[in-house]
Amino acid sequence: MTTTDIIEAIDWRGAPVDCAACPHGNLLATQKCLPLRACVQDRYARRIDRFFDWNPELGSAYLDHPYFEVRACAAKTADIFRLPALLSDSEEAVRWSAARRLPTRYLVKLRTDLHREVRIRVAQRLDPADLRPMIGDEDYAVRQVVARRIAPDLLFFMTEDPDVEVRRVVARRIPPPGLLRLMFDPDARVRIEAAQRLEPDDLAQLAADEDWRVRYEVAFRAPRPVSAQLAEDEDPIVRETAQERLRPPLKTVNQPPIEEEP
Repeated sequence: MTTTDIIEAIDWRGAPVDCAACPHGNLLATQKCLPLRACVQDRYARRIDRFFDWNPELGSAYLDHPYFEVRACAAKTADIFRLPALLSDSEEAVRWSAARRLPTRYLVKLRTDLHREVRIRVAQRLDPADLRPMIGDEDYAVRQVVARRIAPDLLFFMTEDPDVEVRRVVARRIPPPGLLRLMFDPDARVRIEAAQRLEPDDLAQLAADEDWRVRYEVAFRAPRPVSAQLAEDEDPIVRETAQERLRPPLKTVNQPPIEEEP
């Protein structure tokens, strides 16, 4: 059910919205607010948000409101110089609503935010140079974002991350020398990512890998003498790939030119 489907007007304390007692009664006459659609007294975030969309000049007046949804929505239009104080708000929605409008230097303060969603969004916006302290974040989703955005040279510090999906991201971006640290990863999915980027000469070390997908990369890309080791592999795809590599190339027969009739 969406907000527009809700036909009740209830405030954040559970009482019916009373337009007569609202300090913005004058806005109703000019349709700058509308019951069940745009109302700062309503408890539904979409209606609160729409109220500030219609009346952005009122945002700063509601940054201390006791209902967190009002503070979060008000932060979207409030005076930007009032927003740093909200980075210490008790609600993560308010902290992020303020942070998204502030210069990125303010986001540094939220790298250790208690809420994972805030830290994920911070990692998405911070300059890559500021992400190093988040390499060891306790949440794998935060570390995935870090692995996608941090400077490639710093990915050496993430090759032993406890989460396989983080290590897969690392394997896709780490400079080639770092791939040697991932080629014997305990998870085959990481080894596959590494094998796809390794230099052909380095693939020989994976010829006996237990996963056929890794051995396929060896059969397909390694030097021919290495591929020959897999010509009798137990997996048919690996075996056929290796055997195809061993077949001599077809010779092109030079045909004499066709002479045109006089």
